[in-house]
Amino acid sequence: MAVTPLQRLRMDDLVQQLSKDFPTVHFQTGKSFRWAPNQKEITYRQDGKSNGAWTILHELGHALLGHKNYNSDFELLKLEVAAWGKAQELQIKYSQRINPEYIQNCLDTYREWLHRRSTCPMCSNRSLQSSSTEYGCFNCHTSWKVTTARFCRPYRRIHSSENEKSPETKAQATFI
Repeated sequence: MAVTPLQRLRMDDLVQQLSKDFPTVHFQTGKSFRWAPNQKEITYRQDGKSNGAWTILHELGHALLGHKNYNSDFELLKLEVAAWGKAQELQIKYSQRINPEYIQNCLDTYREWLHRRSTCPMCSNRSLQSSSTEYGCFNCHTSWKVTTARFCRPYRRIHSSENEKSPETKAQATFI
């Protein structure tokens, strides 16, 4: 989609105003939208889509709420919900009207990611995370490892427990 001069001006105006209102946050164009807490930098795409302005406000929500890291997949989802809540608070001041359906679609990607990672590869039971890289099933006692990466396909690697002698829990890769 081509960016018209009017759309570029609106995004430029928004970023200029945000930079003025939040001088401790640096705004940088890039290939994706993200908040980098260590650099105190919001990277954004300047593609002229209306949801780009909404997403900048969402990333600013992370910054204003002090989001730096998370310890579990569910905690990440809670941070995303909170950042969208903050974006909704900011929308009027910055002449934006964030479509609630857009927010839910964004959150659905995290919900689906969490659902896939938390599903036991052996019995399909939903389970809780036991560490940042491991889940354990309450039903069949299988445990599996997941990557710490957020933006990748949710691979799960089953591993055997020292206490489990069952052949179902032998190490094997399971891809979903």
